[in-house]
This record gives sequence, C-alpha cells and structure tokens, in this order.
Amino acid sequence: MRNNSLFIILQKMRKPFLVILISYTISIIGFLLIEGKDSSGNVYHMTIFDAFYFVSYTATTIGFGELPYTFTYPQRIWVTFSTYLSVLGWLYSIGSLISLFQDKQFLQEIEKAKFLRQIKNLNEKFIVVLGYNQITRKIIMKAMDQGLRTVVIEKDKTKIHNLILENFTPTVPVLYSESYSVKVLEIAGLKKRNCKAIVSLFEDDALNLKITLIAKALNKNIKVAVKSTTTNHTENLKDLDAEIVVNPFSIISSEINLALWSPNLFKLEKWLYGIDNLNASLPIFPKGLYIVCGYGRMGRKIFEKLNENDIGVKLIEIDKNKNVEYSKDEISNIVYGNADDKELLLNIGIKEAVAIAAVTDDDTTNLSILATAKKLNPNIVTIVRENEMIDDFLFRNANINHIFTPSKILVNKITNALVMPLSDKFLRLIIKKDNEWASKLVSRLVREIDEKPLLIEFEISELYAPEVYNYLLKNQSLFLSLFGTSLHNKELRNNVVPLLLQRENDIMLLPEWETEIKIGDKILLACDEHAKNDIEYICKNIYEFYYALTGKEKQTILKGIL
Repeated sequence: MRNNSLFIILQKMRKPFLVILISYTISIIGFLLIEGKDSSGNVYHMTIFDAFYFVSYTATTIGFGELPYTFTYPQRIWVTFSTYLSVLGWLYSIGSLISLFQDKQFLQEIEKAKFLRQIKNLNEKFIVVLGYNQITRKIIMKAMDQGLRTVVIEKDKTKIHNLILENFTPTVPVLYSESYSVKVLEIAGLKKRNCKAIVSLFEDDALNLKITLIAKALNKNIKVAVKSTTTNHTENLKDLDAEIVVNPFSIISSEINLALWSPNLFKLEKWLYGIDNLNASLPIFPKGLYIVCGYGRMGRKIFEKLNENDIGVKLIEIDKNKNVEYSKDEISNIVYGNADDKELLLNIGIKEAVAIAAVTDDDTTNLSILATAKKLNPNIVTIVRENEMIDDFLFRNANINHIFTPSKILVNKITNALVMPLSDKFLRLIIKKDNEWASKLVSRLVREIDEKPLLIEFEISELYAPEVYNYLLKNQSLFLSLFGTSLHNKELRNNVVPLLLQRENDIMLLPEWETEIKIGDKILLACDEHAKNDIEYICKNIYEFYYALTGKEKQTILKGIL
C-alpha cells in the first residue's frame, strides 16, 4: 500500500524545497564568480565547498565569520543579498512546513499509518466495533475483561478523542473514516485470521445490512453481531448468515412474556447476563389490564406478546399522524393524547389496570407518565423504557418496578454471544422450557453452588485443554465427572453443575456426570471460584490432571503411566 503521508509531504514541500535550492544556487554561484583577495593581496576565487559552507551557516543565521580570507566590499554586498534571499527562502519553507502539520488530510494519513502499524502488530484475537458510544464502550470493556482486543472505526472526531481519553489498557486502535466501505473494513483487519467478529449497531437497517454483506465477502469465518429493528430485516440478516442478530424490542417483549408465564426462566436469564443473582425475588407481572403508553417499535412488540396471551391491553399514542397501519385489535384498543394527562388515564381505566408501561423514546416523558399513574393508582406495577444510560440515576431513584434499557440489552446479548457463545446457546435452548423446569434448575444451582454461580466454558482441544486432549488422543476414555473432581481431595466433589455439552451439531442440555467426553467437545459448566481454578488446572497442568485421574500424588507421574 502506498505511503500517502510521504506522498503528501513530497507534494506540499516541493515548492519550498525548490525555493531553498534556487536561493542557495544563486548565492553559491555569486561567491564563485566574485573575486576576493588573500592575505597577500592576491586575487582568488572561493572553491565550491567554501561557498556552500559559508552560505549554509549564513542562511541559517549562525554566522561563524568570513572565510577563507577577509571579504572585499563586492563580496560583502553579495553576502548581504544572499542572507536576505536565503532567510526569506527558509521562512517560506518553515511556514509551509507548519501549514503541512496543520493540514487535516496529512494528519489523517499520519493517524492512518499509525493505525495500520497497530493492526499489523495485533496478534491477539480481536473484534471490530463500528462507532463509539455508550453502548459500544460497554462492549469494549466487557470484551477486554475476557481477554478480547477491540478495534474501532468512528466518523466523529469528538468521539475519537473521548475514546483516547478513556486510556483503555491494552490500547484500542481507532480509525477515523466517514464511510464503512470495503477498503475501510479491510484496513481495520477484517481479513486477518485472528479477527473474530464485527459489531454493527446502527439505527439504519440498510447500513447494517450492507456491512453484513461486506464482512461476509471479506471473511466467511467472521461472526457478525448486528442490530435489527424489524422482523423482516432480522430474517434478511439471518439469510446472509449473520450469527448474532439483536432486536432489543423483541427481546424486551419476550422478557415480559417470560416474566408473566415463566418467572424462573426470567431469573435464569438475568443471572446469565450478570444482572441479578438466583436468590433475587421473582419479577411481579400480574395478570389483568395493561396500559402501554407510546406505540412505537417497543410498544407494538409488547402489545403483540400480551395479546397472544389473552391479556387485556389499552394503548396510548401521542402522535395521531404517525404513518402506521394498525390491525383491528390495535384500532379497537388505541387512543390518542398525552399519556401523562390525568383525565385521559382515568378514562382509559388506570384505576382498574394492574400495570402501566411507559415506552416512548423520551426519558422525561416516561418518568412523567409513571409519576402521574402512581398518583392515580398507587398499587399499579410500573414498567419503563430507559433510552439513555446516562439517565440511570433518575430511573433507579424513581421507585419503578421494572426498567428495560434497550442499550443494556444490546450490550448483554452481544457480549454474551461473542465472549460466551455456549452460554448464549444455553439461554436460547432453555427459553423453550417451562417454569417448573426452570424452578428445579434454579434450586439445584443454589443448593449445589451458591446464589451467583460463575460460568466457565472450554473446548476439548490441544489449545484449551491440552492434558485432556493428549489423554483422549491415546484412545483412553474420560467422563464429564473429571471436571467435578476436587484437587484437595479426590474423594470430594467440587461445586459444579454441567449445563451444556456440544458435540459437533448435537447439543446435550444438563448432561449427566457419566457422559463420556470426546475431542472437540465444547462444555459449559456452572461453578464457584474454587472449582473454576481446579478445572483450569486439570485441563492444563499435567500433575493436577494426573491426580484428578488417579488420586495419586502428582510426584508419582515420574514413574508414569502416561
């Protein structure tokens, strides 16, 4: 690739360089032609070296003196002319150089060259994040916590400065670009083998679709985590093999549905995302009349879920002129007006309602709606959409029962899918289970581990579990129970619960300890900190693996059956 910064330097500094060259040439020729007198009064002519040497230190105003002999008056007149000529040449050149270092294009090319060096030297696994904001900042931080590097492309220079000021460790390479073209994504390292995913969370569905197309064309093995706002767009993205498609409003409506019919599943989901522990109280979503204020993307998804489950819903929409085609059910249940108007809320049945959801795209409006509703019906369950994470303090202090933040859902879903893919698969599988199944799993996890178990996932491979891999390579048999062994006493069991085992395309949910493990298996376990350390030792340390396998002290390996 051409060095554009060097090209710009040569282009911008060509005239200043020629000015200095011409001024030096004129001055040197004059000194060569003008006669001088030596110490004996004889005529002499300066050599080209003496002339160049004298002009060099005179033009830079250093001034060592006349050489090799005292100058004659004609020579001194020429010195005066040469000094002004060369100094003006240097001033012009220095001014041009200062202008160059203030040139936006040049500075961009310097930053681009720095970025290219960083990408070239990036040997760890990394993801490419498009755009820097509150959401992607959280994704970067969570990815770093799991040892995953990130690269950012941003078109807003202010946001780039904010990213730099965060002073992430390790450094997050950032590229300024006004577009997300094939060339830009290629520069960002999308074709590198250690690039594992690209994250595109723009509101523009068409842009997300375009980025998915480009990413898959550049690297078929890369994961694409992308935001979707409609069902149709979600299907289009899945047709392009986008692995992680997130529609936060669909997720929120599904969570409300879970809370209504399978509260223990909802509890498991919040634990998997690290939001709550397993001893948290069950969410309260009573059966009865619901009032949904703000009939946009989120309000529509909530209405669809409640309507599917024969739960009564009344809708309030502020904008009468919204260009939306409503179904018969929607038309019969929708009214128009300000949802924080007391008279409107009374007319729609606020006193009989069991819950109210304020889901407009304005946080102040949502808080005002719920404050009014609480005055009219103090026992009503409040549900709210939090649009901006910077308003978190206000929502936490507003005594609201359930807060749904689309941006946090994006962070949780994407980081979980990228960093803990087995955990994401586990969640998608258990959603199909019922509340009784979930209740038993919650009780088992709390009883056998604690209220907030850790998650560990790994693959039986030479890289992640070399000792287990080498043993199985010799056609020896091993069982899942190996990973529950305590390294302090083989007769005791650690606090571990197997959650999932994936073997190629087959997935076993809650596998038994007696399950035989094979090379290539991917395993998800819930455990405590002590058990997690033991599992890592068993996978990677030959002495600890030997003890877990045989119960003998690790020193006996020198006599070795392995």
